Amino acid sequence: MDQIYQIEGVSLTVHMPTELDHPNAERIKKETDYYLENYHIQHIIFDFRKTDFMDSSGIGVVAGRYRLLNLRGGSVEAVHVSERIDKIFHLSGMHKIMEIHREEKEDEQ
Repeated sequence: MDQIYQIEGVSLTVHMPTELDHPNAERIKKETDYYLENYHIQHIIFDFRKTDFMDSSGIGVVAGRYRLLNLRGGSVEAVHVSERIDKIFHLSGMHKIMEIHREEKEDEQ
């Protein structure tokens, strides 16, 4: 099984699942909150590299963690966001409150 959570300093990277539906969103919310409560996390990076599907519960996970971190002066960003997921972020207004980085092709680095 892939490692879903990685801590580096005060940053937590969360590798999102292929399908970010309600059951997966609930699990990620609970597990991410555990790290926020037990470590000095100030920055969360949601990595959408493997995510093909996200519904409103996925937006809720990201927005909720943003709210928690914003209260303590932290930040949230999304990386490796596909065009489809980026559209969902824009429609929901998330692009106004956090950094969103689209997917990059390997040969463009």
